[in-house]
Amino acid sequence: MKIYVLLIAFTILASMSFQGCSTAPQVKKSAELLYKEGEEFFQKERYEEAITQWKKVKETYQSPDLSTKAELNIANAYFLNKDYIEAAAGYEDFRKLHPKHPQGDLALYRQGLSYFNQIRGIDTDQTPVKNAQMTLASYLTLYPAGEHRAEVQEKNRECRDKQFQYELYVGRFYLKTDAYKAAIARFETSLKMFPDTARRDEALYYLGKAYREDGQKTKAQELFGQLIREFPGSVHTADATKALDSLNKP
Repeated sequence: MKIYVLLIAFTILASMSFQGCSTAPQVKKSAELLYKEGEEFFQKERYEEAITQWKKVKETYQSPDLSTKAELNIANAYFLNKDYIEAAAGYEDFRKLHPKHPQGDLALYRQGLSYFNQIRGIDTDQTPVKNAQMTLASYLTLYPAGEHRAEVQEKNRECRDKQFQYELYVGRFYLKTDAYKAAIARFETSLKMFPDTARRDEALYYLGKAYREDGQKTKAQELFGQLIREFPGSVHTADATKALDSLNKP
């Protein structure tokens, strides 16, 4: 009987203790502490955990200054973690929310790199190339003396070259499938859009071929001749010379 009474008493006490624990108030971390924890994770390259803490900083609504820092840091963490889609979106949002922020040039620079790092082959979706080129060009306009200007200029040239390569890729496809007028239009447009490209000789050669196959002998002769004059060292010069000789025969 005594044992039974003791068991009941123990059960009641245990239940009361459990209820007391379950109802203990949860201590909320301050924005400052959450931000600091995010920094610690960031320094250890634990970027996902850093992002989680910095998102909590924003959710506290305690400090506009820390929230702003957290927004940029979240984008930086995505960037360093090679999550370039999320990084590009993060930098864009940061710039929209804080258009006059002192680190706006860094955000725009890394936004451009985030698009650039998404670029794959010329036979894939070209949206990242277009986004990168537009963003990098914006940097050159908005920050003509920017710290990252030299690298941005180089990446911008690479983007334009990739865009030109894509135009040639499509034009060659049309040429291969006997769609000569479509090929001509594509090559002509590419030369107008990218007059300073290093691959201009290639476009002239294929444009000459397209005109020749389309039966426009005079235009083909003009283009092959132009290629030979302007690019004597081109890998396409020998073929252009042969094609021109063949066209010049009576």
